[in-house]
Amino acid sequence: MDLNYSQEDLAFRDSVRAFLRDGLPRDLRDKVLNHRPLERDDVVRWQRILHAQGWGAPGWPEKFGGTGWTALQRLLFDIECGLAGAPRQLPFGLNMIGPVLMKFGSAAQQARHLPRILSAQDWWCQGYSEPGAGSDLASLKTRAVRAGDHYIVTGQKTWTTYAQHADWMFCLARTDPEAKQQNGISLLLIEMTSPGITVRPIDTLEGAADVNEVWLDDVKVPAAHLVGEENQGWTYAKYLLGHERTGIAGIGHCRRELRYVKALAQRERRNGAPLADDVRIREKIARIEAEVMALEMLLMRVASEASQRGAGVESSILKIRGSELQQALSALQVDIAGPNALPFSPGWLADGFDGWTPEPGYGANIGSFYLDMRKPTIYGGTNEVQKEIIAKAVLDL
Repeated sequence: MDLNYSQEDLAFRDSVRAFLRDGLPRDLRDKVLNHRPLERDDVVRWQRILHAQGWGAPGWPEKFGGTGWTALQRLLFDIECGLAGAPRQLPFGLNMIGPVLMKFGSAAQQARHLPRILSAQDWWCQGYSEPGAGSDLASLKTRAVRAGDHYIVTGQKTWTTYAQHADWMFCLARTDPEAKQQNGISLLLIEMTSPGITVRPIDTLEGAADVNEVWLDDVKVPAAHLVGEENQGWTYAKYLLGHERTGIAGIGHCRRELRYVKALAQRERRNGAPLADDVRIREKIARIEAEVMALEMLLMRVASEASQRGAGVESSILKIRGSELQQALSALQVDIAGPNALPFSPGWLADGFDGWTPEPGYGANIGSFYLDMRKPTIYGGTNEVQKEIIAKAVLDL
């Protein structure tokens, strides 16, 4: 399913394939292809392998240690990593706070944090959502009060992904309670070992504990950890979310799971014949393949334009389509596997039980994967909120 790439693009793609063939550890590949959870060390190890290759930050400019790749090269890299079964790079440092620090951070913040993001010395988490401020993020209640050369931060964050692993959090907090909601918010960098921080896990449907509640009780944060200007955090937050939503599209992930759907349909049989011969299944696969191709072409165009003028409302379109396709692919796997998708228990997975798989060592744990894919339409701003953003832009409201 290749688009009309130039010979130069194809040569670049081949170099990425060669690196992944030799450089991607087999145990990491097997975890990804079998929908198994990755440990902190797995993600760190893969980031350091990429960093040693000079590919640690595909989207960063060279002056900050990035690759300087074009938008199309970054897209090809994402696709090939997805197809090969490489772990996704941790987005919170690379795709979220990293670009914000490059544009709005101080020279000291850039020098301190950007190299450690590249080398995976620091793991970041995102302190945005709160129990009463998810989609309506501007209503957040976490407070930061200036006290000399520090801020005192008090509040609660929720759905904080990988907070249990994090060294740092980029946190939105209200610094001017009298200002209009969006105008009284600041962005702070908070070290997770600071006294007053408590992290508690939230169990999710598939039995994982990747998301957390985080309490901040009178946490002292040096004023030097303020990003940009006080009360301008909403501007930085929107800039960050544009980068996050573009990344959620996950075209490499979609390409890999589409390939698995086809293998699954060839292996699973009804009345002695493979399901791939069933016209209804073929129609479903053809439809979703066309949608994945359309997403890839849209991503190429948006990424190219964003490199010139920054991420805009198009990032919301990509977030919607990418997240919906990821859910559709997981649902189609369940449809094809039928009762074979049912056996699922986190305890069984921990003990090495693979469930049913159409190919040894590839594509197990369909039930777990399906449950995990309920999340993409929620995180990064719910799809309902993204539709409001698009409507306001189109209608000029």
